[in-house]
Amino acid sequence: MATLLPAVTRINALQKECAIILPALFDKCSVIHFEAGQLVLAAPNAALATKLKQQLPKLHDGLLKRGWQVSAIRIKVQVSNIVEKKTLPKQLALPSKALSALASLHESLEDTPHNKSLKAALSAMLERHRDEKK
Repeated sequence: MATLLPAVTRINALQKECAIILPALFDKCSVIHFEAGQLVLAAPNAALATKLKQQLPKLHDGLLKRGWQVSAIRIKVQVSNIVEKKTLPKQLALPSKALSALASLHESLEDTPHNKSLKAALSAMLERHRDEKK
């Protein structure tokens, strides 16, 4: 475990340096390996890898100026590095006019087997939105 600490520290420092040189790209890209002057970067998709490839001369020069002995830079596309955005459930609040319209529709429907599921759905929707207003 102690042998990994210098490597992790070096990769973390390289990640920060790359983010300073190319801030727009390195919020999604990462340094995955650096050994014997060979720097390997990970990109989450081919489009970002292409943009990063176009910026390699700038990155290489920036790293050399900052004291890193980088002789070559390779890019790997690693789709598994994509961070999924969490989607929040929709919070829809119906206005009181809409709730009253739904209530009047619920009351005006006949109690037939054909309307049973529609009335149940309307009733559940009205209950849920009435609970939210309280």
